[in-house]
Amino acid sequence: MLALGKLLELTLAGREPAQQTQMTVSGVRLRWLGEGALEVRPPEGSDTGLDLLLSAGIHGNETAPIELLDELIHQIARGHLKPRARILFLFGNPDAIRRGVRYVEQDVNRLFNGRHALSSGREALRACELERLATAFFSVMGRTRLHYDLHTAIRGSKIEQFALYPFHPDRAHSRAELARLQAAGMQAVLLQNRSSITFSAFTYEQLGAEAFTLELGKARPFGQNAEVDLSRLHVRLQHIIEGTEPAADEALTQMAVFNVAREVIKYSDAFRLYLRDDVENFSELEEGYLLAEDSDGRRFVVEEQGARIIFPNPRVANGLRAGIVIVPAG
Repeated sequence: MLALGKLLELTLAGREPAQQTQMTVSGVRLRWLGEGALEVRPPEGSDTGLDLLLSAGIHGNETAPIELLDELIHQIARGHLKPRARILFLFGNPDAIRRGVRYVEQDVNRLFNGRHALSSGREALRACELERLATAFFSVMGRTRLHYDLHTAIRGSKIEQFALYPFHPDRAHSRAELARLQAAGMQAVLLQNRSSITFSAFTYEQLGAEAFTLELGKARPFGQNAEVDLSRLHVRLQHIIEGTEPAADEALTQMAVFNVAREVIKYSDAFRLYLRDDVENFSELEEGYLLAEDSDGRRFVVEEQGARIIFPNPRVANGLRAGIVIVPAG
């Protein structure tokens, strides 16, 4: 296997490779772009015109997606997987990955779309670097742009694998992309209704990519992900990479579609979220339920029929979302 196939090993060790460019026997070129960043180019004449960005480890303790990308890189470096797309692999937060923590000082996935410029520290610099790498990668005109940002969740979920689809006022959500996600094993999708500060929102809003945050189960340490079944996603990514993707069923019969009704924002240290600590994502909320309270008499009462909660977390920093209320799409 080519040495650059050991991107995860290099990242965990904090080392640079001795050779920063290598080529497989079939002419696939691997190029190390910096810590946790590897560009893959197909041989001349076999390029399908797709630019595929695959990122994981934006939160350092979300190891199942990191292991999935590591396996894809190994397959490419051994010549077992023959790309016909340009690919950029990114391990998002190397410091946190090495420590096995979600983040060191601040949540990198709340620092995009320029938010890093309002902050400081290594993770703000890393968010800026990830934006730079993505911008350079998606700078070639006339190509199809696709970004999957792979995550696992802090808590359990009634729907284990699901996608978040960013919002842009001048773009419609693509049914073909939803069908592709369904084929990859996603059981639900959340259609967002406002701009966001996540990595996938940046590539969708600013770089014109089809981009998604994929939640793939519960976060566990390295080597303990046997219960996280990413086989369907793995197979679909192999097909996308090799340009052999079969047609997907656009009926979406196996995927639940939700709209984001509103975000629950934590404004102050007085914020209180009235949910159990072990409540699962997609838990139902009764109409009239007092979900949260904050300073200055702010109250979050459930008004929507069929409402559910995802990502409840009262321990976020002030000014960030402490949960999202979603409802089934009409």
